[in-house]
Amino acid sequence: MKRNKMALAGITLLGASSLLLAGCATGGNGEPAGSESPAEGSSTAVITTNGNEPQNPLLPAMTNEVGGGKILDSIFAGLITYEADGSVVNDVAEEITPDSPTQLTVKIREGLKFTNGEEVTADNFIKAWNFAAQAESAHNAGYFFEDIEGFVAEGDVYGAEGDMSGLKQVDDYTFTITLNKPASDFAQRLGYSAFFPLPDVAFEDMEAFGQNPIGNGPYMLDGEGAWQHDVRIDLAVNPDYDGPREPQNGGLDIVFYATQDAAYADLLSGNVDVIDGIPDASLETYESDLGDRSVNQPAAIFQSMTIPEWLPGFATDEEGRLRRAAISHSIDRAQITEVVFKGTRTPATDYTSPVIDGWSDEVPGSEVLEYDPELAKELWAQADAIKPYEGEFTIAYNADGGHQTWVDAVAQSISNTLGIEAAGEPFPDFASYLDARDNEQVGAFRAGWQADYPGLYNFLGPLYATGAGSNDGKYSSEEFDSLISEGISATDPEVANAKFQEAQTVLFTDLPAIPLWYSNVNGGWAEGVENVEFGWNSVPLFHEITKAE
Repeated sequence: MKRNKMALAGITLLGASSLLLAGCATGGNGEPAGSESPAEGSSTAVITTNGNEPQNPLLPAMTNEVGGGKILDSIFAGLITYEADGSVVNDVAEEITPDSPTQLTVKIREGLKFTNGEEVTADNFIKAWNFAAQAESAHNAGYFFEDIEGFVAEGDVYGAEGDMSGLKQVDDYTFTITLNKPASDFAQRLGYSAFFPLPDVAFEDMEAFGQNPIGNGPYMLDGEGAWQHDVRIDLAVNPDYDGPREPQNGGLDIVFYATQDAAYADLLSGNVDVIDGIPDASLETYESDLGDRSVNQPAAIFQSMTIPEWLPGFATDEEGRLRRAAISHSIDRAQITEVVFKGTRTPATDYTSPVIDGWSDEVPGSEVLEYDPELAKELWAQADAIKPYEGEFTIAYNADGGHQTWVDAVAQSISNTLGIEAAGEPFPDFASYLDARDNEQVGAFRAGWQADYPGLYNFLGPLYATGAGSNDGKYSSEEFDSLISEGISATDPEVANAKFQEAQTVLFTDLPAIPLWYSNVNGGWAEGVENVEFGWNSVPLFHEITKAE
């Protein structure tokens, strides 16, 4: 297996943040998972896991949710990939060299192929990125290219018109990336799915390709009909993959469960091999149920409740800020994380994650997250003096994600404190919930962010910058935009992180989303399953898993 270290200078100059190691899961043999001991179990056994029906066709830059992301990360390979602890290792790239704070030269390895036999070249990256960045493509992750020269993000104009001038092919295996401003973590981002390459066939019919994608990663779709919508997707090993994620098993089947309870029941009965979520009802018992086949470790996951700009009474003005602060002070996070989540969540003190380098629990303004019923009532009364509140405060969520218990608890905490009607608004599955949210057919809604790459900026820019692809609440602040722009342009990580903290202070004033808690990854695996390790982003390293046949 060929492993190429990324050019050290690339991490120092353009990927300035150092990475904090996440905790390790324990393997079924009692040793730390992912240790150097030889893999056990059959290399031909197919591994089954839980998942969700993707919201969109399986196009790398169109996907910004975990259901589709889990699949795309398995069937595609980018320039780099991330180890379990978040550290960077090259995949398709042979070398990534920073020529200046705004330019990189990328050289890819020769002889790599897509599963249709087409060779992976520099042009496959350039064409895929240019297509994703086009305004008319309307790809959810198109904003990831906004730092490349030729991408426009001014006023009502957002996206590229034609090919970005910042991408230039040198030869079949080399291209340069020119940025429109320094972006301190740009090199670190290149393992995210938005930056995956696409084969030429994709551009013949992008919609059809999204239903039957052809990748270059460790797995590939297992023949015609591999994706049974709303049921499962079956992936076979890609025999031509040559990279750091070489599968140690015979394939990966992802089953789309309607509830976490069903997935956990299948785990206990041996019908699924590994799951990355435990239902609320089993949080108190799963570690005793599974023993050393369970995991409870920090992950780069942040949970919040977004209050969108379109919700009457909650615009970013004096009334709206008062109501948002009142809602925040009325939520007893400590009690909910202990009673509902049995200590597997930690009350949030900021908008990022404690496992990311640069995190702080002392961001000015974070006192708005303290449970203070009396202050909450005062703030709500001040807002009512501006304009009386009418109607019910609802919190939308997907019922297939195990959210009902905590949503009901949050709604009850708000209702009991403020004396208003508050309740959860369930949608049957993740896809229908996302569609309703994106069409502004909900009020407040549950939100979660699983980091795309291990950096503070990734928790802020994509979610709250004006016009950003995952800014689902339509928040906009010139002050916030300016601060995160200054932060991401700084080459000194201390300066960058200081700007990101200032930007969070703006968020604590406006509260476009109410921080709730940080998540651990809580999961488990069945008897006979070995070499299970969960990564920094809570997803198992599927290529390492084996099991007895």
